[in-house]
Amino acid sequence: MHTSNAPVWTANTIDEALRLRAEHPDATIIAGGTDLMVFVEGGAVQLIEVLNIWGCEGMSGIEANEKGIRIGALTTWAEIARHPSMPDALRECANTVGAAQIQNRGTVGGNIVNASPAGDSLPLWLALDAEMEVASIRGSRRIKASDFWVGYRKTALEADELLLAIHIQTDVRDRLYYRKVGTRMAQAISKVMLGGRLRIENGIVTEARVALGSVAATPIRLMTVESSLIGKAIDSAAADLVAQEITPIDDIRSTAEYRTSVATRIIRSWLESEAGQQ
Repeated sequence: MHTSNAPVWTANTIDEALRLRAEHPDATIIAGGTDLMVFVEGGAVQLIEVLNIWGCEGMSGIEANEKGIRIGALTTWAEIARHPSMPDALRECANTVGAAQIQNRGTVGGNIVNASPAGDSLPLWLALDAEMEVASIRGSRRIKASDFWVGYRKTALEADELLLAIHIQTDVRDRLYYRKVGTRMAQAISKVMLGGRLRIENGIVTEARVALGSVAATPIRLMTVESSLIGKAIDSAAADLVAQEITPIDDIRSTAEYRTSVATRIIRSWLESEAGQQ
């Protein structure tokens, strides 16, 4: 078993967390710890110094109003799954994150800032056009989900910044969808994930978001597929364009051919289902 004697600073308020982050920009952040402690236990991560924000007041909870929904970065997946203001697709996503133990400890923000290509929620934030509220002692700003993940396990966060919350907006015209494909029905690392959103007006698609995870170094939107859907009734033939937009890799969990085939199939299945509801 690997352990650590790294010094730990604990923040109880946002101001304290931002101050400590500015003073220790190289410190490893820990919240729920469901990913980090696995890496430490396996010897993949050596802790030099740690900033604990798990109990930080003001960084958890869900606020919903007419302008949208604000989800604190320390909100757990169990809270997402049972909150009545959450879109069904986001609750579905929450229920696929590990098992009950992980859902009660793992945080939404941790899933986002870890920036794993297999991060369960990442494609859905793209489909939702989410905005990430980040802050430092210099001030706060928002980063669009489409600009947040900049490379393999890399984000647009500056060294002194923390993710405080995620902002989403819902619309009655939207049809939101989530699908995760893994080796098992539960407690599985994803092989392919789909986050989709169609905005329908008078039977015509006016806006489309089709995002995939686990098929590239970052979650990606399929722009060609999206463009082919807009301006007409839902057409599942758009799924035929998937292979033109992704170049997944072979790894220990799956092959590139499998990922491309599955991505195409789940997008076609989703579109066919939505078309059948017209």
